[in-house]
Amino acid sequence: MAGVAFVVNGTRREVQASGDTPLLYVLRNDLELSGPQFGCGLSQCGACSVLVDGKEARACVLPVNRVAGKDVTTLEGLPGLWAKQRGGPADGESSLHPVQQAWIDEQVPQCGFCQNGMMIKAAELLADTPSPSIAQIKQAFMAGPSPHLCRCGSYSAIVEAVQRASTIMARRK
Repeated sequence: MAGVAFVVNGTRREVQASGDTPLLYVLRNDLELSGPQFGCGLSQCGACSVLVDGKEARACVLPVNRVAGKDVTTLEGLPGLWAKQRGGPADGESSLHPVQQAWIDEQVPQCGFCQNGMMIKAAELLADTPSPSIAQIKQAFMAGPSPHLCRCGSYSAIVEAVQRASTIMARRK
């Protein structure tokens, strides 16, 4: 085991783990972050998604040594990321990211299991494309190693929540 240092949700962390340990295990077991979920373990569902240097990554198959020295953002870190993106005060931890607020407003979750990955992907999309079309939203969730899967079928609510988050972000920037 070796020490691996990286920034998680704005805080530098060092963990003792074998370099090939999946990042998901480190986040959930060592750092006690419950946002990223274990879905398939094969990078095929997106439930484990996190942002690594602002880009979505599937934590279930990403070895922890690949994030050494990088910034990792989990669902819990989205409020701080939003504050940073706005250049706002450090109190970003006290309010939700617009994606999280839109998910609540649109009552997106049914079982909620996939929502971590859906919100992470939405945050990445909106950082790159502030006002995406419906086609761009759908394409974003289809991109990557495999499509994001929602077993409950709340896809239309997810699209509506991304559109709402886009509107919220445009008003608050």
